[in-house]
Amino acid sequence: MLPLHIHSNYSILESVLPIEKIIEHALSIGSSYSVLTDTNGMYGLIKFYKDSLAVGLKPIMGTFITEPSNPEISTILIPRTSHGFAGMCKIITSRKLNEEFSLLNLSLLNLKDIFCISSSIQVLEKYSKMNEIAKNVFAELIFVPAAMKKSNSLLRYARENNIQIVASHPAYMQNRDDFMLHKVVASIREKGTLKNIGEEKTVDENYHLLSSEEFIAKFKDIPDSLENINHIVEHVNIDLGLGKNKFVDEESGLQSIYHEELTNIVKTNLKKIYKVYDGAVRDRVNKELDVIDKLYLSKYFLVIWDVVQEAMRRGMMMIGRGSAANSIVCYGLGFSQVDPLKYDFYFERFLNFARKSPPDVDLDFSWKERDEIVKYVYEKHGYDKVAMISTTVTFRARSAFRETAKVFGIPDSEISKFSKFIPWTSAQNLPDIAEKFPETRSLKFDSEPWRTIVKLAARLASFPRHISIHPSGLVISPKPLTNYLALQYAKNKGLGLIITQPDMHGVEDIGLMKLDLLSQRSLGVLRDTINNIADEVAEEYPGKNSQVFDINGN
Repeated sequence: MLPLHIHSNYSILESVLPIEKIIEHALSIGSSYSVLTDTNGMYGLIKFYKDSLAVGLKPIMGTFITEPSNPEISTILIPRTSHGFAGMCKIITSRKLNEEFSLLNLSLLNLKDIFCISSSIQVLEKYSKMNEIAKNVFAELIFVPAAMKKSNSLLRYARENNIQIVASHPAYMQNRDDFMLHKVVASIREKGTLKNIGEEKTVDENYHLLSSEEFIAKFKDIPDSLENINHIVEHVNIDLGLGKNKFVDEESGLQSIYHEELTNIVKTNLKKIYKVYDGAVRDRVNKELDVIDKLYLSKYFLVIWDVVQEAMRRGMMMIGRGSAANSIVCYGLGFSQVDPLKYDFYFERFLNFARKSPPDVDLDFSWKERDEIVKYVYEKHGYDKVAMISTTVTFRARSAFRETAKVFGIPDSEISKFSKFIPWTSAQNLPDIAEKFPETRSLKFDSEPWRTIVKLAARLASFPRHISIHPSGLVISPKPLTNYLALQYAKNKGLGLIITQPDMHGVEDIGLMKLDLLSQRSLGVLRDTINNIADEVAEEYPGKNSQVFDINGN
């Protein structure tokens, strides 16, 4: 049996428990389900959901929400249904974007179909009086030495007020030996050192995974607290519809409408490009359109075509790149300026029935004009349905080494003597770096504190460090994005940029549309050059009809 309070390392710089270890543990104890309740976020939740299903586990997805003004007030939210999942996404988003957010003032609509498990009397008192959700409210009992007094008081309060109880044991580590690593990441988070990190900044050293027997033994005298775990798990029924295009419901009939529009546009444009529209041209067009239709991607191509049309209308410098050049449909829509038939390009490299991810269409714009076209996408589809996609920055060898050395109190000048020789590689290579990279043989990590620093830094390999912005990706949704995922401000909140919590892989797995609009400085330089030349020679510009001028987009 697993408790319903487990944090992965996507509780960034708080937990040191990778998602893979959570799933491995669930399998090792014979559990039928896995659990993830990261702090104020769902950064790794789609990966967790996908990976759990892949090994036959029922994913119990949730989040641990804290009160901004008082982290001691908190609750676990575990959605029961898809409606509840959307409510959870909205609550997380509000926690990140709304400065007036409070757990004690949440919308009843968003709490519907969500199990609320809290060790805070303020939360229990508030939620248990809401008749519509009272049956889904539980007091969280945590039986570790430091929490015994609070949990005993909470148990009495719950019994006196007819509030259900749930056995719990928060997990931030795989075992007690991981507490040192937890102190390292907590020190990194607090920009301090191991010597001055206080107990209030770390979790209890007992907050690690337990065997099923250890967990059950803690609550053997309170059987209903264990039975309620089974009750909650049994009543969770969520299907995120991984891989299903959220823009097109297969039963709605919209695909045929979208595809007819796409077909008309493509064929009309290609008949203008090719002098003879028959034979190889017609066969290739029909083949590609058939694949696009059967993969329910017609709307995707129409959305990109709309962006291209608007860019052309505004006279923007734009060029497509990547495998889209392999498609005659993309050629006809203006995504690419390369004739795939002329160069015998292979369409299946761009799109085929075996491909699980959406096709990759990248559009380059001048760095001066990209923000303008991005703004158009927001205005066209709605600010509640468009966001920048996040990317998760992880620890690599240099960053893991430098950050770990800092928390040991090593001065920057001393750290730099070592770090500048560390190659760009995975942090897991640090202990054996001299053997794997001959150029680092001068690095001596065989004495303390360096031996311990390197050993700990290596364990941070691929751990999330912080959330950043994908350089080009936007996500577009048919409904408000918070029906599918949570949003937050980018790192520089002052810029007002809102990003998704899941990264591009999570966005694509959910079935939302990813649009890549890149900023290309050379296109800006080209535009300036052409404008300067045109200003100087006006109508007499000698390259007006040249092949080079044509290639450059005019």
